[in-house]
Amino acid sequence: MNHVFADRRKLWGILLGGFLCSTNVLGASPGIVSQADPKTISIPVENGYMVSYPREILGSKVSFEMVAVPGGTFEQGSAGQDAEGESPPIKVEVAPFWIGKYEVTWAEYKQFMTLCGVFEGFEEHGIRQVTKENEIDAITAPSKLYDPSFSFQSGEDPKKPAVSMSQYAAKQYTKWLSLLTGEFYRLPTESEWEYACRAKTDSEFHFGDGSSQLDKYAWFEDNSDYETQLVGKKLPNAWGLHDMHGNAAEWVLDEYRADWYTTLPVRLLNTQEAYCWPKKLYPRVLRGGSINSAPSDCRSAARRSSNDEDLRSYDPNSPKSPWWFASDEALDIGFRIVRPSQSISREEQERYWQADLPSIRRDVNQRITQEGRGERGLVDPQLPQAIEELRRKRAQK
Repeated sequence: MNHVFADRRKLWGILLGGFLCSTNVLGASPGIVSQADPKTISIPVENGYMVSYPREILGSKVSFEMVAVPGGTFEQGSAGQDAEGESPPIKVEVAPFWIGKYEVTWAEYKQFMTLCGVFEGFEEHGIRQVTKENEIDAITAPSKLYDPSFSFQSGEDPKKPAVSMSQYAAKQYTKWLSLLTGEFYRLPTESEWEYACRAKTDSEFHFGDGSSQLDKYAWFEDNSDYETQLVGKKLPNAWGLHDMHGNAAEWVLDEYRADWYTTLPVRLLNTQEAYCWPKKLYPRVLRGGSINSAPSDCRSAARRSSNDEDLRSYDPNSPKSPWWFASDEALDIGFRIVRPSQSISREEQERYWQADLPSIRRDVNQRITQEGRGERGLVDPQLPQAIEELRRKRAQK
């Protein structure tokens, strides 16, 4: 490893180390203040107070909001339902973290989608080439949509949740956002998601037991007309999070196993101990109910398993797209992001972003190298300037 690359890796270790770094090359770390704010949740941490914050995506006018969630313990799962996979309840201790106020919208996700064409241009003009020395800072951008009318079937209003992407694509989105901002973002674990949804409640829904009030808080099969709706139009939970019980179902990191809770020790667990690291291609866990869900499937403890064979059943390509699903069952699948408060190494962060199975990596590489679908490129805070340089080069032709 040359000295330049070693220095760069060291810099990214500082930038992506979490909230323990109070400043970086981009300025003060967002979400950390020196004094508590009496008007909002202020969570004491080592170097100040965690607070909610807005963040603009560099190179755009698009922004997103992150909500500070205090740490605590809770009972994950349901003691009052016979639904598969929700019992026995497990006790989990959760460290403070930030989570998206809304599901990731088309306005945000389209910033990521445009990178396929950008990376193609970088390759054509010899800009920011990916090498073995710097590939840790590369992401794979999703291929262009085979049939845009399908993915945008509910419309592509910028404030609607982005849908129909694979879990792998959602994870690459979080890597892109992390490398662009210098803050570590990822998908939530199941425990983090349910803890944030409950907001210190132990009822069926974060607003209480029974679904009579669900229409005020969620888009589900009774009121959605089976189409995704603008985020944030329903009432939030006690921590200010919207659409936790409906609209788009949300990817989390875990593999789905109906018996997972039964395999865990009967004691207080941390979120890593409760996390089911994937060992199979599918099923993975989806949380939060959706526009297609019955009220019982929108509960805080409700779990949904993905089936990649069904989700990819209409994809005409071979291999199937690792970034997009082509099935009606995917039109309600989206995600929201978290930012942990605890620092981990750059190598550990990579585990949360990358394809976690060889079969996914093979499909991605084949689609890029043999079929020219999807592209790989470097991401850092200088990416917006490089995109402008590319535009100038294209304009000069």
